[in-house]
Order: sequence, then structure tokens, then C-alpha cells
Amino acid sequence: MLRIEGLRKNFGGLKALDGLDFEVPPRSILGVLGMNGSGKTTMLNCINGVYIASSGSIQLDGKELTGLKPAQIFDRGVGRTFQVPRVFSRMTLWDNLAVPLLSRSMTRAERDEIRATWLKKVHLFDLRHNYAEELSGGQQKLLELARIMVSRPKLVLLDEPFAGVNPTLSRLLIDVIRDMPGETGCSVVLVSHDLTSIYELSHDIIVMHEGRILARGDAETVQSNPDVVEAYLGA
Repeated sequence: MLRIEGLRKNFGGLKALDGLDFEVPPRSILGVLGMNGSGKTTMLNCINGVYIASSGSIQLDGKELTGLKPAQIFDRGVGRTFQVPRVFSRMTLWDNLAVPLLSRSMTRAERDEIRATWLKKVHLFDLRHNYAEELSGGQQKLLELARIMVSRPKLVLLDEPFAGVNPTLSRLLIDVIRDMPGETGCSVVLVSHDLTSIYELSHDIIVMHEGRILARGDAETVQSNPDVVEAYLGA
């Protein structure tokens, strides 16, 4: 579904990304770990067009994304959440979920059905007429995820979805994310400092360090990798 080859991003003399190569198969979840400054969010910003890569290739379903604007990449099927949720605060939850459907060819009944389905999945349907600013931070993250999923994306980029979220809502987020590939057919790139959720959800994991991939594999392989242990805990 997603193929990254030789991805580099420079900010002046700083190499934020230094030649990333990896793939994300269809209907899978890739977990991304790394210390602050390792390049995780920069990578997401390059994939969804917030940053233009200095070099390399980003392909979704065999089609090049490099150089496209964020709106064009969204139309190609890439959805994105942020560490600090970006909801339309002075709009209702119901209207928030209408925004990504404005350019879709759908009947009103189809639009209403998919909005209701996703608000129920994230346990916010009863609050659909409330303004988004009335929600807690964790609820806003759930709303942001639902707003992405109504557009039926091929690829979902999640940037620290569990940061600042209470355990009950984190458990709900984990359950929703786990079901997304099977229920919708999408692939997920999950960036998180929450090791428990990464290990529980990910089919494959990469660990980033100074803009490069330090290790790759399943949870057991990553946890036992001496380079990962040294990067996190010191030699």
C-alpha cells in the first residue's frame, strides 16, 4: 500500500530524514518508535505533503505522492491525525464529519449513515449536536479519527494518538485502531511513545534514530535488539 524509498529531508545542514526505506502492506499496522527528534513526525509530514521531501520516493498504491499538496494527497486516500487534535472547534461533531465528504459523490442518506456509524464507533454519537470545543482532549482525538475515517482512506497516519488521553479513552482508541484494517481495508502508520499500544497493535515495527531506521521487526525482535536498548537506555 505504501512504499518509501530513499526518503530524505534536510533543513539547512540538518538531516532530519537520512534515507528511509520501508513498505506498509495492505490492511496492516506499522508501528513507529523513536526518541524525540528521531524524525517520526517529519516522516509523516513528508508523506502527507506538509513538507516536500528533499529526495526519495513516496508511493501509495503504486502512485507517486512526492511533490503533491496535502489536499491532493488527501484526495489520493491519505488521512492524518496530529498530536494536538485539529478539530473545527466552533462546529458541531456532526458538521465536523461533513467536511471531508463535501467533495465526495454521495447521497445525503449515505453521508448521514457513514457519519452516524463512525460517531457510534468512537462513542460520540449522543454528543453529535455539541460543539467540538466542548469535548475533552481525548474525545477530540476520537473525533479527529472519525473525521478521517468517514472519507474511507487507503492509508491513515496517526501521530501520538494516545498522548494526554485517559486510560478509558486510550482503550477505546486501541480497539478502534485495531479493527480499522480489517473493517475498512486501510493501512495504518502509528507513531507513538506508548510502547504498550505499539506492541499490542502493530504487525511490524520500525525504530527510528537520528533520521534513520535503527531496527525493524516484530515486538519481540525490537525489544531485544541491542542497538534499540542502547539508544533508549544507554550502553
